[in-house]
This record gives sequence, C-alpha cells and structure tokens, in this order.
Amino acid sequence: MSRSSASVGKASVGKASVGKPLPRVDPQARVALPTRVYAAFLGTPIGRWTAINVAPRVDPLLLRTTGGRIGMGLMLPSALLTTTGAKSGLPRTSTVLYFHDGDDVVLVASNFGRDAHPSWYYNLRAHPRVRIGKDGDGAEWLAAEVTAADERRRLWDSADRVYPGYADYRLRSAQVGRTIPLIRLRPA
Repeated sequence: MSRSSASVGKASVGKASVGKPLPRVDPQARVALPTRVYAAFLGTPIGRWTAINVAPRVDPLLLRTTGGRIGMGLMLPSALLTTTGAKSGLPRTSTVLYFHDGDDVVLVASNFGRDAHPSWYYNLRAHPRVRIGKDGDGAEWLAAEVTAADERRRLWDSADRVYPGYADYRLRSAQVGRTIPLIRLRPA
C-alpha cells in the first residue's frame, strides 16, 4: 500500500507525482451493452448484496494481482484509492469507481446509497493527499469535495452516464437524509 501526503499543482492526467497513469474514463463516451447489462445486474438484490459484501473484500487483491485488469467491477471503471486513515494515520486502500472531468478525476462517495459516507471519504477529508491507480501503484492527487450546486448537477449527469446505479443510490441516500459527496482529485 502507498502512503498518502498533500499539495496542489497543475499537471496532465497520470503525470502527477509518481505512479502509473490512470486510464482515462470519458463520461460522454457511449456505454457498451455488456456494461449496461452488468450495471442493471448490480441494481438487483443479489447484485447489490454482492457489491456491498463481496467486492470490497475481493477487489483490492484482484486489481493488484492482475495489474488492474480484473476486478469485481468488471467493465466499470474501477481503481484502488489509497488514503491515510483519519484516526490511525495508516494507509487505507479502497476500490472506487471514477471518471475524468478534464484533467481531474471525479469520485462518488455513494457507499451504495447507505446511511453513512464510505470510510475513505472521512480519510481524504482529514488527509486530502491520496493515490489512485488500477493496481494500487497510482499517482498522487489532492482531493476536494465539490460543493457548488451547478457543478454538482453537471458532474452527476456525467456520473450517471458512467454508472446508472448512482440514481438509485441518490434516492436511497435521500431517504435517510444523506447527500452523496462528489470528490474532485487534482494532480498533486
């Protein structure tokens, strides 16, 4: 696991700091039929259960072992995000879905629409310097929450194109009074 730390700079995607380039995910690109079918499966009770209970345990190992080629997300754009623990100060790695907005990377702290934010969200709030990569050996980025309403709307449109299940997650979160954070990563 990589250790995280913090600073903002301007660089092109994948050239920030050290680490392998993160493959570009264009939210405006047409989503292939197999990806749409898989996303629909994840919306079923068994798909949701698998995503919540199996994928978080299996994904980090699969992604590291296969160099980022195979994970539980299959066709969805997933990567390993390494944060510094908010309380422990130790490196913590989680699998996340991502997409690009210009040179920036956007993450959705959906936690499957449950009533609490994912732990990685609290970690990057406490320590905004993170690493993200397909196999855990990613470049350093600086994280910031997107709070402007118009930018959130625009990014949600993009996020829904990448993974349509986010619409369901927003509904589930709203039912428990939670607003899902959107996180922008800028090259460090």
